[in-house]
Amino acid sequence: MKAWLWSDKVPVLIILAIWELISRLELVNVLLLPPVTKVVIMIWNMLFHGILAEHILISLSRAMGGFLLAILIAVPLGLIMGGGFRSIQQALEPLFEIGAQANPFILFHVIILFLGIGEAAKVSVIFWVCIWPILFNTVSGVRNVDVNLLKAAFAFGLSKWQVFIKIILPSAAPAIFTGLRLSAGYSFFLLIAAEMMGARSGLGYLVIYTQESYNVELIYATAFVITALGLFIDELIQYIEKKVVIWEYGQ
Repeated sequence: MKAWLWSDKVPVLIILAIWELISRLELVNVLLLPPVTKVVIMIWNMLFHGILAEHILISLSRAMGGFLLAILIAVPLGLIMGGGFRSIQQALEPLFEIGAQANPFILFHVIILFLGIGEAAKVSVIFWVCIWPILFNTVSGVRNVDVNLLKAAFAFGLSKWQVFIKIILPSAAPAIFTGLRLSAGYSFFLLIAAEMMGARSGLGYLVIYTQESYNVELIYATAFVITALGLFIDELIQYIEKKVVIWEYGQ
């Protein structure tokens, strides 16, 4: 696991080292590009005083609320639409195609009209963005199940439930996880944008605060944390996928 986690981090570390060197040698204006070490110290100070942890937890709770709700609805619905329920699929698919094209930033303002600027609005827009990649990838995963496997399973006397558990769900799992990774990334970074437009807490609010205070080290520290969290979420889902879909990765 450690080798897998660090194998693609070397280029990033090299870039950070070059950044530190350029800033320390004052090849650029340090007011615009402070040394990486000072940014790291700023992050540590924010963590030590509890400021950063509070905003991180608030943002993650909002993102996870919409993300988990999307999973609970999109995965079962995708399994139904991708399966033998053609009438449901034909009725809903055109509506879903239209819904997926809705601009989330415009939608956020519409949601605010109905729900206000509170937590429900933020969770709702995250849910809306997350549901489509999960839904469409789940449908695609089910549709791409090997027909010969299904025929063989029924020929051996397996029930529909057994076929679903032993063949359809495992075959669709990689596509479902692809949808989860896409949605997780969308949910987190869209939330930051939503918090920048209307929030008094969270990482998006922290971004606005750092811009207004023009504390350059704080600006970079916030950007570092947001990027690191996004990468961590993606790595975590990949790690879970490799542990769950073991037949896909040969582990």
